[in-house]
Amino acid sequence: MPKRWRIANYDADCVAALQQSAGIPAVVAQLLLSRGISDPDVARQFLDPKLNGLRDPALLPGATQAAEIIYAAIQSGDKITIYGDYDADGMTATAILFRCLKLLHADVDYYVPHRIDEGYSLNVEALDKIASQGSKLVITVDCGVASVAEAQHARDLGLTLIITDHHQMADQLPPAAAIVHPGLPGGDYPFAGLCGAAVAFKVAWAVCQFASEGQKVTDRLRSFLLQAVGLAAIGTVADVVPLVDENRILVRYGLGCLKSEPNIGIAALLRSTKLHGKSHLAGDDLGYSIGPRLNAAGRLGQAELAIELLTTESPQRADTIAQYMEELNLQRQTLERSMARAAAKQARTHGDPDQAPALVLADHDWHAGVIGIVAGRLAEKHSCPVVMIANDPLGVKPGIGSARSVPGFNLHEALAECGHLLESHGGHAAAAGLRIAPDNIAAFRKAFCQIAAEQLNEGHKQEDLLVDAEASLQMLTRHTVEQIESLAPFGQGNSAPMLCATEVRLSGAPKRIGSTGRHLSMMFDQYGIKMRAVAFGGGDWESELAGIEGPMSIAFRPVINNFRGRTSVEIHLADWRVE
Repeated sequence: MPKRWRIANYDADCVAALQQSAGIPAVVAQLLLSRGISDPDVARQFLDPKLNGLRDPALLPGATQAAEIIYAAIQSGDKITIYGDYDADGMTATAILFRCLKLLHADVDYYVPHRIDEGYSLNVEALDKIASQGSKLVITVDCGVASVAEAQHARDLGLTLIITDHHQMADQLPPAAAIVHPGLPGGDYPFAGLCGAAVAFKVAWAVCQFASEGQKVTDRLRSFLLQAVGLAAIGTVADVVPLVDENRILVRYGLGCLKSEPNIGIAALLRSTKLHGKSHLAGDDLGYSIGPRLNAAGRLGQAELAIELLTTESPQRADTIAQYMEELNLQRQTLERSMARAAAKQARTHGDPDQAPALVLADHDWHAGVIGIVAGRLAEKHSCPVVMIANDPLGVKPGIGSARSVPGFNLHEALAECGHLLESHGGHAAAAGLRIAPDNIAAFRKAFCQIAAEQLNEGHKQEDLLVDAEASLQMLTRHTVEQIESLAPFGQGNSAPMLCATEVRLSGAPKRIGSTGRHLSMMFDQYGIKMRAVAFGGGDWESELAGIEGPMSIAFRPVINNFRGRTSVEIHLADWRVE
């Protein structure tokens, strides 16, 4: 089905005013306005953010209180356990606090629950184990704010509990010595979009201030905090939080810190992913190379190994773990491909998946740690909510399910409506998890698909392509495209700009490129201005485009291409249509 282009409206006078006052090209002014930025000072700050734009940790609700408790525990010699999570955000958050406390000579270890056996967040068995091993203080990262009963259990055990988190809170807050959360009730923190690693970074920063007896930290701790900015950047991109406000600063500077001041584990990871040779890192390097390798370890039950990589002081050990994580990622990819084929085949047994309001698929051969990735791929492909369930091979335990949604459908609410058929469920509007008895799957499929059919209209299957602005090829000078790229890092909440152009003609026949011919290279001409274009994954467009003789409209992203010392502007084609 053709994509539906949604071209942003703009006020020409506003564009001209921002262009003149901020001293930027018109297309960049339009892109900033589409992001809600009209003030020239704010525009300049957005294009050139400063590290000192990060807010002092004293402003983050609970951070100072938590840091005071942590520093007192360090001075008293109390054993401290950091209770982490098994995704990239949780791993980097754990590594940040662990490295900080180690630098301050704390008696500290970490505990990460097993993704499948224990599930997300605090559990009483883990707390019992931590208490039995002599810990006095437990600090959660990226979890715990909804664990009311478990926090009470920790208190009953005599543990001091500090919770650092960014997730949705329950109706009541857990009984903890301190709760650090950007959206804490009664707080006035101006940005609620921090990820778990960013919250942990703020707590580590506050602890360093206590240790330095002032806001300005020692040189040794400052060096650590710069490395921690890099770890927080990984967590921010991997957790797909909005890349605006402080998140934008963390990622912008974190990318530089990861390249210029990597810790031993990160340096090994950059080598294993072949990123060490790049002149600079981009957000996509974290989202498509670093993050997936960390997450692969968590999905396959090796989260603690990934945290060891991020915290080790041994280059040899770091290289060994980094290479093993390459193997884990390849294993994850193999599992993913196999499950995707099986899921696609199963989806067809329930009818045409492209017409289905939702898909609920189950198999006892599927790996519970990978079903979420496949569910997301299927949801994107078929434009409908997808639930994938990994059944227990022995049929003894409930199946573990992972769900992914599409715009306009709230998974959390839909699962709540089907709650009587589930053992448990949790999550949010776009992604969720569940546990279900095998005997209830058929009834759940019927109920869930019925809810989707009632809530999603007929047009939801047509994909929208959001276009930020129209720009001629002549406008795309190297200077302008460099200004456009200064809007980076791109990601959730700050997408790479999508432009469109009309009256464009092909100059010559398009050619397939790449080892498998999946991509397409072509030359476009608009009023005598020629520009190379690449359509990644667009190899199947070859015959259609080759038959077009008249003008067309194209949607694309402009980029600076550096190849063998030659720099040029080219475009990445996203879609096209005949005028």
